[in-house]
Amino acid sequence: MRGIKAFEEFVVGDSAVFSKTITEAEILLFSGVSGDTYGLHVDEEYAKTTRFGRRIAHGMLSASLLSTVHALLLQRPGGLYVSQAVRFLRPVFIGDTLTARAEVVELLPQKRRMRCLTTIVNQRGKTVIDGESIVQKDPH
Repeated sequence: MRGIKAFEEFVVGDSAVFSKTITEAEILLFSGVSGDTYGLHVDEEYAKTTRFGRRIAHGMLSASLLSTVHALLLQRPGGLYVSQAVRFLRPVFIGDTLTARAEVVELLPQKRRMRCLTTIVNQRGKTVIDGESIVQKDPH
């Protein structure tokens, strides 16, 4: 069970981290859920003809790890994921291990919100996604 943390307990610099290895099964499941069956993600022969030379994960599959990291940051009683800006910087391949991080950079007490810097790096320490989010903490 995750801890209970009130908005008033958050400080600039608080962060959460989540890591996951991207598998072929997850890419295929994400294709089914999202309807995105673009060949770059699901067709090895087509993907070989692209600049990447092989299949890559959907950008939004990789970015979805930010949802998990925000839930870890907010803890209980939870909150809302209000907005997310992302920049896709590098491809993610099957077998890559991604580490998502959200760090509080500003507290917005009027609405119990926090502005966070978000990053996702691969196992080589290269940033694949960066951005900024706003989350809103629920009251107890």
